[in-house]
Amino acid sequence: MTKIEVLGTGCAKCKRLFANVEQAVKDLGLPAKVVKVEDLDAIVESGVMMTPALFINGEIVAEGRVPDVNEIKSLLTE
Repeated sequence: MTKIEVLGTGCAKCKRLFANVEQAVKDLGLPAKVVKVEDLDAIVESGVMMTPALFINGEIVAEGRVPDVNEIKSLLTE
């Protein structure tokens, strides 16, 4: 199962990224665990400098921007 983490403090961009991830997972029918990480200490500990950030299976794939649904689908199917 794919583990997807959306790191952000709850701002509008963070919420949009989480929604885009959920839509991409739904469209692909992918078995995935999607987690929202809002704890500032956990975000800093992960090495993220700008939010929102997107991790797939522990690897950072986007930081400081909101990839659209199609880009997220592409990242998930690589």
